[in-house]
Amino acid sequence: MRWRTIPLSAWIGMSGIALALFCALFAPYIAPYGETEVVGDVWEPMGATFLLGTDNLGRDLLSRLIFGAQTTILVAACATLLSFSLGILLSFTAAVLRGWTDQALSRLNDLMMAIPTLIFALVVLAVLPQKLWILILVMAVLDSTRVFRLGRAVATDIVVMDFVEAARLRGEGTGWIIFRELLPNALSPLLAEFGLRFAFAVLFLSTLSFLGLGIQPPAADWGGMVKDNKDGIIFGIGAALIPGAAIALLAVSVNLVVDWLLNRTSSLKGGRG
Repeated sequence: MRWRTIPLSAWIGMSGIALALFCALFAPYIAPYGETEVVGDVWEPMGATFLLGTDNLGRDLLSRLIFGAQTTILVAACATLLSFSLGILLSFTAAVLRGWTDQALSRLNDLMMAIPTLIFALVVLAVLPQKLWILILVMAVLDSTRVFRLGRAVATDIVVMDFVEAARLRGEGTGWIIFRELLPNALSPLLAEFGLRFAFAVLFLSTLSFLGLGIQPPAADWGGMVKDNKDGIIFGIGAALIPGAAIALLAVSVNLVVDWLLNRTSSLKGGRG
């Protein structure tokens, strides 16, 4: 890959992702104040003391935004990794074993997808204890249904190829076929889908936090910050717009990089053909 061939849109996307990751990794060192530290009056305007102003409790918005990047990206990344692990394992197993295993897993996946995701998450999270690992698990299970659908579609095309049949004739087991034959040949579409699913996880987490069932206060996350400061909009205070803009910019940055990866993969396939 030549750096000069990377389009400007991809560079913008990678810069946005790099900035968010930098804030997430070094939040305790670069944030001017503590995550829950009250340092001023309620909804102070932007200025030299507080670059982005303060929130509804007098906490520094910039510091909360930086710590919110850490929480938001960590939860979204963990949920996306878990959903991909579960979705790819089940979808590839269904494609390899076929028969009743494929039918059972596919119908179960269809049933899960028939339930509105947000409603299902709200019901489950309202019943279960509000723990971080439960939130990640619920997000992962719901998102794995989308991963299953893509994984099965990709694996179904690969599993009928000659090299997979050769592996079967050699007596290779299901695990070998999944991890050594299918997975390496399905990485391109799966990597692109991973980026999209991560962006959706950020948006979904922010929605849950805005509704009060995501990250619980006083921990900072971008959706919760929008919820905390939404009343200020009535008085012309834009504190809620800042974390909302951060959510939008991260989602757009991820999509820009994913679009570039998809176009690059399509170009490579076209060149081979």
